[in-house]
Amino acid sequence: MQGKDTSLNRTAFSATLHCLTGCAIGEVLGMVIGTALGWSNVATIALAVVLAFFFGYLLTMIPLLRSGLALATTLPLAFAADTLSITVMEIVDNAVMLVVPGAMEAGVVSFLFWGSLAFALAVAFVVAYPVNRYLIARGRGHAVVHEYHHSGHQHGNHEQ
Repeated sequence: MQGKDTSLNRTAFSATLHCLTGCAIGEVLGMVIGTALGWSNVATIALAVVLAFFFGYLLTMIPLLRSGLALATTLPLAFAADTLSITVMEIVDNAVMLVVPGAMEAGVVSFLFWGSLAFALAVAFVVAYPVNRYLIARGRGHAVVHEYHHSGHQHGNHEQ
């Protein structure tokens, strides 16, 4: 049982870190673009969220596409693996950015902006980790993608 929990924790940590990477790329780009252009908080956050989902899904799909899976197969896998995790991360990190006084208005050359964004992403990781662990323990979330990583793409007719 101990080994199974360790493996589950490691897989959940890896999945959450993977999700954080995609979210961070999207968040940073969205926040930098929106802030640099002087957009409103709502427009900046909307762009950051769209980009976070895009990069989160993309990072899941790239290795699957490289392994030979078709785009039509990788899209639903990415959606199944990442949607809940990205959603949780986006709600948390954007909420943190909104509650830190002056973070959204600080500008991209400000320590307040970057410090707040780093803190927001760290909090999002902590909140998303148990979500990913719960999903993986039940064969959902990144467990679906890990099945493909560990066995190649022989599951071409895999039913979800």
